[in-house]
Amino acid sequence: MELSVLRHSCSHIMAMAVKELWPDVHLAIGPSIEDGFYYDFDKKEPFSDDDLAKIEQKMLEIIRKDEPFVREELKRKDALELFGRLGETYKTALINEIPDESVSIYKTGSDFVDLCRGPHIESSGKIKAFKLLSLAGAYWHGIETNPMLQRIYGTCFESQKELDDYLSDLEQAKLRDHRKLGPALELYDLYQDEAGPGLVFYHPKGAMVRKLIEDYEKEEHLKRGYKMVITPHIMQAGLWQKSGHYDFYKENMYTFKIEEKEFVLKPMNCPGHILIYKSKIRSYRELPVRFFELGTVYRHEKAGVLHGLLRVRGFTQDDAHVFCLPAQLKSEIRAIIDFVFSTMKVFGFDSMDIELSTRPEKSIGSDDDWRQATGGLEESLKELGLKYDINEGDGAFYGPKIDIKLKDALKRSWQCATIQCDFALPKRFNLTYVDADGKEKQPIMLHRVLLGSVERFIACLTEHYAGAFPLWLAPVQAVIIPLKEAQIEYAAQVKQALDENFIRTEVDSRNETLDRKIREAEMSKAPYILVLGGREQKAGTVSVRKRKAGDQGSVPLQEFIANLKLQIAHREH
Repeated sequence: MELSVLRHSCSHIMAMAVKELWPDVHLAIGPSIEDGFYYDFDKKEPFSDDDLAKIEQKMLEIIRKDEPFVREELKRKDALELFGRLGETYKTALINEIPDESVSIYKTGSDFVDLCRGPHIESSGKIKAFKLLSLAGAYWHGIETNPMLQRIYGTCFESQKELDDYLSDLEQAKLRDHRKLGPALELYDLYQDEAGPGLVFYHPKGAMVRKLIEDYEKEEHLKRGYKMVITPHIMQAGLWQKSGHYDFYKENMYTFKIEEKEFVLKPMNCPGHILIYKSKIRSYRELPVRFFELGTVYRHEKAGVLHGLLRVRGFTQDDAHVFCLPAQLKSEIRAIIDFVFSTMKVFGFDSMDIELSTRPEKSIGSDDDWRQATGGLEESLKELGLKYDINEGDGAFYGPKIDIKLKDALKRSWQCATIQCDFALPKRFNLTYVDADGKEKQPIMLHRVLLGSVERFIACLTEHYAGAFPLWLAPVQAVIIPLKEAQIEYAAQVKQALDENFIRTEVDSRNETLDRKIREAEMSKAPYILVLGGREQKAGTVSVRKRKAGDQGSVPLQEFIANLKLQIAHREH
């Protein structure tokens, strides 16, 4: 039995339970989704958490009755009459959107009927393990001018053990939620009321984590032959019209006028990199040309889809564009994939999924260009022996793409790296290089990010490590705690020695108990705590507490420093 069928059937049983409890509720839609299902309802009074418990009890009654799912075909007019008689206005609206002459319905029990093309399980008794999870609001068809409905989320599994494991992971995910950990650990925050939604403010600790990530990226890009560039945040609208973004992406762009000319707050970095490439005549001997920029971009995302650092309106991409010869295409793609894998390993991610996304319905470029671009990506994956799934029609408007999704500690997928193969923009901007025969020819352009959005990647790291970053990434690597006032001067000497070795420290010299200081240092998730008493002061040692491992005893200060420097150099996790 497919899990999606089981979950979709469970959503119908939930709707049936809701209708039995509140007959005046109107039904909207109830599909299965990746981790479960949901159903949207139009109900005058809001659902409560207590209501979820009532619905679960009613669902258990229906499951115990082992009610069959019975499919019927109806002509459109008969279906409209049926759901009109039942007062289900959302169902009649859906029927009017279906072009077929007939539609299918499913009956469950004596009087529950729902519009659905199925399939479903044979009967309600096949459901063995389910749980209703949460409540949310949702606009009908996702359009803000439509009525606001109430959405109930749930999940369903084939066994109780699978459900229990999932719920345990869900609890872990709540504890790791970057939206809570970020402010609690003084990493970052979003001051939506004061500054507006979807804009990130990095506190000193968060800014340090970001600096460490960006420093690593700059160093690795330079090693691999990339050239650093910086492009403006605003550019004239004509540039975006030429690139096609104005036609295909305008609803997500911020536009404004300066001296009667229209400008765009950049949502992408590619047109700026194209202008730099065009700044001089290029020889085939120069290619590939690789430009890299940590470019901050702005996108007009709807307020309803904003989500912590995962979906924001202002963010920074580790963006690069490679301009190469046709003969270099596959080797450049393979080099980028290798770069992605090695980078993810450094940050502690070993498991990844790969998707190849093909031409969308709305796109630019010739069929031949798309065939060559898709072929170059797919052949590169095959030559590397990598498994991948095809994601039909989800490419960029200018070219197909490879998406690499990493798996975190809870095996959740995060979209980060993307490689897009583009024949269209080089043609639109008349990009050329002089070939060995002295003739001008068109380069191929690869758009790529490794981490994707730096903000999104920091959210991912925060949840992957539950805020306990590895030593090399930790914003504070050691908290120094003098036992008494007499050790404050020694604490300053220890801090100075650590600072001189570029080890990030804080001193807690507050007039608080030792237990409280240690507890708060542990809650800050610092990798090391150094307790300094009179004995340590006399001997020139530090009493070391290591995160998760506890008390490590006293060691000479210089030995501790040497050990830390070695761990940091190896970027141990």
